[in-house]
Amino acid sequence: MSIVANSAVIGSITTLIVGICIFLWIKREKSKNKKKLLLDPNVKYQVPLIAKEDISWNTRRFRFGLPDDTVLGVGPGEHIYLSAKINDDLIIRPYSPVTNDETKGYFDLVIKIYFANKNPKFPNGGKMTQYLDSMKIGDKIDIRGPEGRLIYTSNGDFLIKKKKTDPPVKHHYKKLGMIAGGTGLTPLLAVLREIASNPDDKTRVSFLFANQTSDDILLRDELDKIAANHPDQIKVWYTLSKPEEGWKFSIGRVDENMIKDYLFPPADDTLIMMCGPPAMIRETCQPLLDKLGYNESKRHVF
Repeated sequence: MSIVANSAVIGSITTLIVGICIFLWIKREKSKNKKKLLLDPNVKYQVPLIAKEDISWNTRRFRFGLPDDTVLGVGPGEHIYLSAKINDDLIIRPYSPVTNDETKGYFDLVIKIYFANKNPKFPNGGKMTQYLDSMKIGDKIDIRGPEGRLIYTSNGDFLIKKKKTDPPVKHHYKKLGMIAGGTGLTPLLAVLREIASNPDDKTRVSFLFANQTSDDILLRDELDKIAANHPDQIKVWYTLSKPEEGWKFSIGRVDENMIKDYLFPPADDTLIMMCGPPAMIRETCQPLLDKLGYNESKRHVF
């Protein structure tokens, strides 16, 4: 190779390294200077609803306001609690924001509404979700946090608590297998976004996302874009229990073959992360992972 060619290669590598260093420096400086709303998980704050968007017939994006120069203060993998007095009962529910913690002035929640008289097992529907759906712009709700047993820091590093009251322990994983059902997407998406937004983060991700219909797939455009922009690092696969004609992905509930085909095999450097309906996790995912030899200590359920 000629001296000119060598110089060009060295110059390109130097430019790339400098670019990554600048990106990380800017991110670190922004993190140091962030003003966070949530500093104590035991303190409640009132936030106003400032926008509401229909994503599907039963799913909404709720935007809650923060002071202009303030971020929420919730890391990837953490969640907040919403609380409201509904028919004289105090109702408290956990939710994971879909906006990242660089977002100032507001945060978004994507929530499926469980309407009354739609499911015979739950004739009254969801108290909190129907309450949220009834909120008008300007109405306020109480939040507190952050909470959670897992937070993704960067570059495959996690802080994980075995129990809520345990101190966090640092873990490192090179590969992440994610299984989500419905709105269980949201805490996993926060980790996925953090990886995709950092060019220095080489953590590999395989994502298996289960829904009933294609209309139920939340934020599919974003998931597909992330996968397309990181073809050698991030894979996203879908399965539907009620597919339409011409569906090109898997059909049915998560099964043994899907896990074999679309997740990483069991390994010490692989963490399996799950979030979805409790019955899906308890009766389907966990038994399948047991059968396929995934170590229970290498799994995390949100």
